[in-house]
Amino acid sequence: TSLENKFQPMKNDILSNSLDGLLVASPSNPSGTMLDYNELADLIETSNSVGANFISDEIYHGIQYDKKAVSALEITDQCYVINSFSKFFSMTGWRVGWMVVPEDHIRVVERLAQNLFICPPHISQVAALEALSCENELSQYIEIYRKNRQIIMHELPQIGFQNFAPPDGAFYFYVDISRYSDDSLSFCDDVLEEVGVAITPGVDFDPERGNTTIRISYARSTDEISEGINRLGNFMKKRGYF
Repeated sequence: TSLENKFQPMKNDILSNSLDGLLVASPSNPSGTMLDYNELADLIETSNSVGANFISDEIYHGIQYDKKAVSALEITDQCYVINSFSKFFSMTGWRVGWMVVPEDHIRVVERLAQNLFICPPHISQVAALEALSCENELSQYIEIYRKNRQIIMHELPQIGFQNFAPPDGAFYFYVDISRYSDDSLSFCDDVLEEVGVAITPGVDFDPERGNTTIRISYARSTDEISEGINRLGNFMKKRGYF
């Protein structure tokens, strides 16, 4: 994937590779970008045409800003959809989620689950059911993310980060640092050591090209995000990057 394509796969990526399956995340981690209905449908159709299974990671559905995330199930039922209570429901660590699979594969997936983990803990399942009724509280979280997103989107170009794909959902920015470093791990270590801000090196997501990218998360309070981006700006200024 590339910045020009919002770090999302395109039709030609499928046709130019021999694939057994395609896993797509929309909204994405680490970029926060999304595919619209036509883009998603094109990927599904192309995957089917070459015999590749289509897997849709929809864990960040519900965390979107200017447009609604499209589910692969709106297009076809011949796909595999993965979802979780970890992100939209803020239940990271409870380890509870679900899958939607073609009917003739239900028993196959069930057998895998029974052998790998049997089922999530009972308390996690009870908490997840209760979380389904917390719509008002969850909507407030989205508004906090929305405000944090606007702050970072405005500030990044001011402190030397010009190249990134504006996130449509989730709570991440995936930022190009190639002007300043070809070692994202060292860059992130320096930021943490010098100004106390934790960001994630791109090599955690792309071992081949991630040396020139970083991920910034804004899943914190607005005050913390403002403080963090200010400290990151101080780091960049001290280094003479802007």
